[in-house]
Amino acid sequence: MTTTFGPDRSLRDVSVRVWGLRAPAGAFISAWGGLAMLASAPFDDWWHNAYGLDVRIVSPPHMVLAAGFFGIELGTIMLLLAFMNRAPASAERTLQSLFLYVGGMAVSESLLLKMEYISRSDMHNALFYTVVSLGTPLILIAVAVAARRRWACTIMAGVYTAFGVGFLWLLPLFPAEPKLGPVYRPVTHFIPWEFPLLLIVPAVVVDLLLQRTVEWRPIARGVIAGIAFLASFVAVQWPFADFLMAPLARNRFFGAHYMDFNTLPDSSYARNVFFSRHADAAQFWRGMLVALLVSCVMAAVGVQAGRLMQKVRR
Repeated sequence: MTTTFGPDRSLRDVSVRVWGLRAPAGAFISAWGGLAMLASAPFDDWWHNAYGLDVRIVSPPHMVLAAGFFGIELGTIMLLLAFMNRAPASAERTLQSLFLYVGGMAVSESLLLKMEYISRSDMHNALFYTVVSLGTPLILIAVAVAARRRWACTIMAGVYTAFGVGFLWLLPLFPAEPKLGPVYRPVTHFIPWEFPLLLIVPAVVVDLLLQRTVEWRPIARGVIAGIAFLASFVAVQWPFADFLMAPLARNRFFGAHYMDFNTLPDSSYARNVFFSRHADAAQFWRGMLVALLVSCVMAAVGVQAGRLMQKVRR
């Protein structure tokens, strides 16, 4: 309202016009995201009335909700971008920190949506690495390139890690009980996320690479970043998955003993063994090639998106 009707012309000069209203582009995107989230509530209620209650993350109303909160995050990123790209040097560091925090939260939300496909029992499958590569390097690299700050990917991965361990260590302190059947195991407290993925390692590797390839062509820079991201992630997550299956990980710190009420007793997850999605080694390696292709495409799009984001002023 201030931008549309206020007397300060300087605000209008750095805004866009939509339906007769003026505001920074990020404000409109966030508003649309909020409307999508509000719309998802009656949609979800209708869905449950029509098809019954469920505890799945991936469902049409939940995807509308996800589009809403990603819209809010994208709007916040765009709003901070506009401020950051216009800000004097004295305010740049603070705005960069806020910008990277929101980027880290976007990474966290992205991986939250994929939770059903990235459990520890899936960590020796190609699909796991494909799903993680879908979007993660794009967000990390786009925000890092736009921020123009050393160790930007590492900071965002640190935000995700802190968010994940916060859930892991705090949620079990609160009592809870199942309200939806069937109940396969007794639960007396909230069940948290699993221990965070070791994204901090590929984030450091990608940061080092981005610092040394500033003069490269964007596509080449993105492809090599995608290869580095996936290779370093596989190198640390694969053996860490073996550890998560071992008795040493079944404690409050790593949380491998937490299982929700609808975990089947004879499931791979409950038995702490890996679930195989591949008929043979050839199918696994084809899947890994797909994961590599996805990682490279996401990273290349991230580099180009970050370069465009450096130009945002409104």
